[in-house]
Amino acid sequence: MRDSQPHRKKVKHYHEPGDLHEFTFSCHRREKLLANDRWRQYLARAIDAASAEDGFQLIAFVFMPEHVHLLVYPTEQMDDANECISRFLAAVKRPVSVKVKADLRASGSDLLTRLTVQERPGKNVFRFWQEGPGYDRNLQTEKSVSAAIDYIHQNPERRKLVRRLQDWRWSSFRWYASQGQEIDPDLPEIHYPPPELFR
Repeated sequence: MRDSQPHRKKVKHYHEPGDLHEFTFSCHRREKLLANDRWRQYLARAIDAASAEDGFQLIAFVFMPEHVHLLVYPTEQMDDANECISRFLAAVKRPVSVKVKADLRASGSDLLTRLTVQERPGKNVFRFWQEGPGYDRNLQTEKSVSAAIDYIHQNPERRKLVRRLQDWRWSSFRWYASQGQEIDPDLPEIHYPPPELFR
């Protein structure tokens, strides 16, 4: 007899020393929830806190209206990649959900109702993020890392949100274009890929 519970996709995370990880995750039902600066700032601060807590460096990122791309480098040994990566992603996502929910309650927004779903009979939960781990791939070469950074940065232009990449504030593009000189305090801290990985 078939299980009546909906199938939930499980992503197996793995890690080899030197791997970088590219993560992509979406807002609930791919709604354009990351369209205001206040909530984007919540996400930036959550990334900084999670990176410091779990030993990751942010290499590149873009916040799109309905999804996020992060390229990160673990600076500490991972004994259990699934646990470390899942903990990092939860530490990025959870604070944003908590703060957004508080904002919506304080303002009496109808969006609070739209983002509250029935998880099971008698239990409703607030969802800012799409359920599940999203997309994760490992990068191990200079070429693949460079291609991933370019792909991440080109998202806003491809979607025609801006005419020039430098006009999209919510990415690491301007930091790279200025060779690390342009630092926006509302963005998360960015690092170059570790050069020793590609010698």
